[in-house]
Amino acid sequence: MTGDIDDKPQPLIEHLMELRTRLIWSLAAFFAAFLVCFFFAKALFNFLVQPYKWAVLWAGLDLSKSELIYTAPQEFFFTQVKVAMFGALVIAFPIIASQLYKFVAPGLYKNEKAAFLPFLIASPILFLLGAALVYFFFTPMVMWFFLAMQQAPTEGGVAISLLPKVSEYLSLIMTLVVSFGLVFQLPVVTTLLARVGLLTSEWLREKRKFAIVIAFVVAAVLTPPDPLSQIGLALPTILLYEISIYAARLVERKRKDQELAESGDSSDVSQADKA
Repeated sequence: MTGDIDDKPQPLIEHLMELRTRLIWSLAAFFAAFLVCFFFAKALFNFLVQPYKWAVLWAGLDLSKSELIYTAPQEFFFTQVKVAMFGALVIAFPIIASQLYKFVAPGLYKNEKAAFLPFLIASPILFLLGAALVYFFFTPMVMWFFLAMQQAPTEGGVAISLLPKVSEYLSLIMTLVVSFGLVFQLPVVTTLLARVGLLTSEWLREKRKFAIVIAFVVAAVLTPPDPLSQIGLALPTILLYEISIYAARLVERKRKDQELAESGDSSDVSQADKA
């Protein structure tokens, strides 16, 4: 199998120099994307505010009177910096991932490259699916829940209104996007572990009860302290766990078919030798 590896023996200093080159390209891509995103930071923030507008409409409130505030002079500026960094990471991720793959790929066998490449493609797609779920459904639902807690002025009480801060709203939506994006990597991780033999579908089925409990615990830690957020993250996690079991079963079935094919080929060769 050594002939299938493209890598050649190199001194440690050359590997470090190659690593430095890959890091420079990755940082350059991130910095260029950051400059572009910072130029459009307000437009990007308005794009992220759209789920809040949907929640206001769902709550039956006047959209013209809804607003986000900032209470420190520098708060909105640093919020734009965070938006630009978040957008730059998303835009530059394909380049960063390709540089990482180019650094690791020479040390992999050809069959390992063929096995690793589909997961490299599936990972960002699943992350985007999680982010889309947060943007189009989960964030409007959470903000609608919080908006419903407002109190109109009454004879015996005072008006209680929600005035979100720009920094806190950005932190909320970024936390949700990252949390759902990471949770949606569960099928990728479990399938990779199943391919190398560290996990089996039978073991995953046996640990299903523990996985359900862990899903709700992780949801309670990663999401805001309200039941809608926790249930909204826990249920997709449980569904992805079931998908992971099915994916592990497919990997095992494929491995068994390959072993049967190899054993059949070896038996044919041995019979031909005897003949």
